[in-house]
Amino acid sequence: LPKFINSIKSVSSRKIRQEYSEHLNKIYWKKVLWNESYFIASCGGVIISVLKKYIEGQDKPQ
Repeated sequence: LPKFINSIKSVSSRKIRQEYSEHLNKIYWKKVLWNESYFIASCGGVIISVLKKYIEGQDKPQ
């Protein structure tokens, strides 16, 4: 799982930097986009529709 997460972060970082490099270079100076940490959780036997409703009901930042 850690290798999978690392791959996702590497690919997404590369794609984001390619697509938005002009904008990122103005506000972001680090060589890495993501930090080394990640979080994985299990949602047990819940069905997808219940999980989706739960996520959609979370507070959104203003």
